[in-house]
Amino acid sequence: MLAKTEKEWGERAVRHLKAELKRAGVTYEELAERLKAHGFEETKAGIANKLARATVPASFFLACLAALELEGVRLEDI
Repeated sequence: MLAKTEKEWGERAVRHLKAELKRAGVTYEELAERLKAHGFEETKAGIANKLARATVPASFFLACLAALELEGVRLEDI
């Protein structure tokens, strides 16, 4: 079932991103380094704050997926 509210979309996106980071064995620090190749200047603390708030911009979410070298995401998986 797809999310029904903006808050729920944000929470689900962050859960998905955290799961993908764990699955790939990538730390927030390593993600920050990988994001540089995609034009983002992030810190470990900045990433942690974004994910804790569960309000990540779509650009950040997509750049994270690219940094993790994921080919795509199905809405049903979020």
